[in-house]
Amino acid sequence: MVRIVADTSTMYSTAQAREAGFDVAPLSVTIAGKSYKELDEIQLDEFVRIIGQGHMPVSSQPALGDVIAMYEGCGNDEVINLSMADGLSGTYSTAVAAVQNVENDKIDVVNTGTLCGPHRYMVEVATKMAHAGATKQEILNRVHALMDTDLSFLIPSDFDYLRRGGRLSPLVSLVGKTIKLAPVLTQSKDGRQLVMSTVSRSFKLAIKHVAKELHAWGVEKGWRIYVVHAAAPGLAESARAQLIEAFPEATLEILPLTPVFTTQGGPGCVAIQVVKEI
Repeated sequence: MVRIVADTSTMYSTAQAREAGFDVAPLSVTIAGKSYKELDEIQLDEFVRIIGQGHMPVSSQPALGDVIAMYEGCGNDEVINLSMADGLSGTYSTAVAAVQNVENDKIDVVNTGTLCGPHRYMVEVATKMAHAGATKQEILNRVHALMDTDLSFLIPSDFDYLRRGGRLSPLVSLVGKTIKLAPVLTQSKDGRQLVMSTVSRSFKLAIKHVAKELHAWGVEKGWRIYVVHAAAPGLAESARAQLIEAFPEATLEILPLTPVFTTQGGPGCVAIQVVKEI
């Protein structure tokens, strides 16, 4: 059987992933002078509470040793590592570097070009296929087909987190210093930066813009819509209500972001992400 591995961009802890039939290497956060492996050693609620005490966090990709150990745990099996988007994190580079430190020469590392909701779905699909006996190439073909369908939008509440992480295009960073409205960001074509999609006067209008973009993308029945949020359940529920009305036949799920992605997007951010159920 092909082994599927990934990272905590999937929003699975190591224990949850193992129960679901795959493995993850956790990303880490450092806050108030202490480092934690997200979802294993710190959860979102505690993390946001510490931020509220005046501490600013930083995040980092999985430790090289953790990725090597994950690979070694697969023995000599065929392995597919579905990594979060390169450029938004060093996770992909670490996953590739770790391959050079193990004897298994049957490891493929895939830059999925995405994160969180769509990343989670790709890993879930790949895992189900692997357990059903699909070949490595069949799984890779399905993943690459899914990668052609995903689309993400981010509505931040605090640009300081994004600026400090260096994930904004220069123009967006400049605008973010002065804007007090509801900006909507999306990934650049190469997936390595966040660029401005629009600026709205309110969160409700921001979601309306996202819905319009998703209609243009072809979202309908047979698509998954993820509303992911950083300790903003009220905004997430408001977005869900609008999106259900706009896409009544799509599958919609609300999920909390992990500490690392809260570090990147800031507490209170909401992201809308889609992927087709191919």
